[in-house]
Amino acid sequence: MSAHESIATDEQLDGVIRRVLSVYRSWGRHTTVAQMRADWDALFGVQTVAATVQTVAIGDLAAEWITAPGADPQRVVLYFHGGGFQVGSVQSHRELMAGISNAAACRVLGLDYRLAPEHRHPAALDDACAAYDWLIAQGTRPVDIFFAGDSAGGTLALTALIRLRDAGRALPAGAVLMSAWTDMTASGESYTTRAQSDPIHQRPMILAMARNALGAEGDPRHPWVSPLFADLHGLPPLLVQVGDRETVLSDSVDFAAKAKAAGVDVRLEVWDRMIHVFQQFPDDLPEARAARQAIGAFVRHLFSTPSSTRKS
Repeated sequence: MSAHESIATDEQLDGVIRRVLSVYRSWGRHTTVAQMRADWDALFGVQTVAATVQTVAIGDLAAEWITAPGADPQRVVLYFHGGGFQVGSVQSHRELMAGISNAAACRVLGLDYRLAPEHRHPAALDDACAAYDWLIAQGTRPVDIFFAGDSAGGTLALTALIRLRDAGRALPAGAVLMSAWTDMTASGESYTTRAQSDPIHQRPMILAMARNALGAEGDPRHPWVSPLFADLHGLPPLLVQVGDRETVLSDSVDFAAKAKAAGVDVRLEVWDRMIHVFQQFPDDLPEARAARQAIGAFVRHLFSTPSSTRKS
């Protein structure tokens, strides 16, 4: 991506990496899933948020409305958090959701979908579609809904769109994907070319997370699992953001190319020097702040565009 007015110093970026690695390196063979989830929430979920937070139940699922000052109550970003389908929650992503609510000037609904290994695929996908159904039942129009997600949450946003399209359903206005995991076979070239530059995620870890999410019988190439292998026609406009040093870089680049070839309106942003879901570090990284503003502009533009004129 082109140079920005302000870029992170090496010291700022290294500080962020050390914080993330301090959690990853504390985990061992005997670390329980419950401890991993608590550690992840503690890493990301302690920031204060400049938004109102309201808990809500969607069936048996917990969710939160995140509303920044001035947000349009009629328009909603339905957010799916990352964490490899094993960790992460609305708590760990509350500050990021608040930032998106502020930048996009709309409410954000964060979903605590079911996690593996207790609940393997398609539990999370079922939950994502159920949350969309719940919003529709509440009177929210599809054209007033956006999907967004990071990492595994980006997977979920895309697979939900594909499943809804396959069912002939009306789709949301668009989707935002941050460091999306579109290929659970981890076959992209960046798993090799970025192996040295990515300080956090390597191919063996990605494949282990995929096995954990799918179970022994799961097919990592199924289009409702790995959207890279899906027929992508008919999807709404997409904003795809990814860091240049990520091993999952190809997941975004290859997916964006395939989506464009299928006629989807896709904007791909590859951010220089950035790591996995760098948008979660706005206090440290100017790029995180700029990326959030780009998300907000993309969402606001589509919400203000008549649905009849949108490219599908």
